[in-house]
Amino acid sequence: MSTPADYYQSLPPVSKFYGVTCLMATSAFFLGLYDPWNIALSYQHVFKRFQIWRLLTNFFFLGPFSPHFAIRLIMIARYGVLLERGPFDKRTADYVWMLIFGALSLLVMAAIPFLWTPFMASSLVFMIVYVWSREFPNARISIYGLVTLKGFYLPWALLALDLIFGASLMDDIIGMVAGHLYYFLTVLHPLAGGKYIFKTPLWVHKLVAYWGKGIQVNSPVQRDPSAGVAFRGRSYRLNGNRAQTRTPTSEQKQEQEQEQQNQTSSSAMQPNAGDGVAFRGKSYRLGGQ
Repeated sequence: MSTPADYYQSLPPVSKFYGVTCLMATSAFFLGLYDPWNIALSYQHVFKRFQIWRLLTNFFFLGPFSPHFAIRLIMIARYGVLLERGPFDKRTADYVWMLIFGALSLLVMAAIPFLWTPFMASSLVFMIVYVWSREFPNARISIYGLVTLKGFYLPWALLALDLIFGASLMDDIIGMVAGHLYYFLTVLHPLAGGKYIFKTPLWVHKLVAYWGKGIQVNSPVQRDPSAGVAFRGRSYRLNGNRAQTRTPTSEQKQEQEQEQQNQTSSSAMQPNAGDGVAFRGKSYRLGGQ
């Protein structure tokens, strides 16, 4: 039987990082360590006060501890992990690029006033669910043990549940739009005969290689050998002395050369008794005596 620590260690790196960061953000808010509006998306603060971090931090706050928060965190642990272990297996950089593209798409849509929302983590999670539903359309999904349906209809079922529970539908809808845009550019358009131009940028490969987590097949960037190393330095013996390599002096070199010359001359002066003789043995007269 696996322990929670074993389960945590078995999680793929990207889903683990995103889920743990969202959990830490909500935990810090619960402890009163910060005001969520200091990390919320506000283009006025971004452009007038140069608070650039708001473009990133709003994607890590799923709200306070609540059933809505728990469901979204389970979505990351379930469908994000299945995506990273399935279609994105050994494609860590491609998975990171999918999330970055989704975040950029959501930021563009949030520039429209009636689509703006202060925290877009729920929308990004719903994008993950939508991409999973398109990658596994025939998978059987049970909704609270009451209804079983195909994976293709999962986003629509979750949308209906949010409507019943009185939650905002805008986050789910723009997340589905971002997910469909990604799936169209990477799968549907190339299958229809279009050119595949949605390649993972080189800087994303470099970022993942520097991070040192996950695997990316056919990556144009080699993994950083120093990734994950806290300290690298020289090693010393316990007695505190460094290992030094001794180099021969000029006098020693001359003595060695003189010895080699003496050995060469002495071997040349010794006659070779076998020179010119193909066979050596006893000789006999033809008469047999």
